[in-house]
Amino acid sequence: MSAARDVLGGHLLVPVVVSDVPAHAIGLGRALADGGLPIAEVTLRMPRALELLAAMAEGCPDLVVGAGTVVTADQVDAAVDAGARFLVSPGLAVDVVERARGRQVPILPGVATPSDLMAATALGLDLVKLFPAGSLGGADTVRALAAPFPAMRFVPTGGIGPADLADYLSVPAVAAVGGSWMVPAGALADGDHDTVRRLTAESVQAARAARPPDKQR
Repeated sequence: MSAARDVLGGHLLVPVVVSDVPAHAIGLGRALADGGLPIAEVTLRMPRALELLAAMAEGCPDLVVGAGTVVTADQVDAAVDAGARFLVSPGLAVDVVERARGRQVPILPGVATPSDLMAATALGLDLVKLFPAGSLGGADTVRALAAPFPAMRFVPTGGIGPADLADYLSVPAVAAVGGSWMVPAGALADGDHDTVRRLTAESVQAARAARPPDKQR
């Protein structure tokens, strides 16, 4: 198993956090862990996202905190310095991948086409983010892209909700599914961690039903 796959820890879901309220970081991290998902991707879309990431990484040491929307090599450094243990990018940029390797942090670059996958393969990657998965055709597209790249595993993200889990997780090439439905914007803004905990637990249960432990690989 690669370092990128290993960082997922066998979890079938990756909560995508779009927030920049550092005061909520520890409560949010605990809610995710209590709901059964000790992993989070904090996107760098918001002005204070790095502060939230740092607070969550420091305050919840058992939580695997990563940075999403990493689009430059400088952001790689900033995210790793803030405590990110993995990185996610919406696209594939060689300099970003190489900087992540230099910092010894796994990265999941985004792909959308066979050409992207050929570039990822040439870089020695075996786990990528399919983005935006919903707009690209969903699970059928994962199946089609996986066929000529049997060693590649995917984390579909973008336009995905709980009703889509069974379809995506029926595809063996899907390592996990990423999404923000477990951490909705309203709950994040209000510090409503009970809602995050509930939605996370429900999603974990649905994912396990879609792919029981004896079906995982």
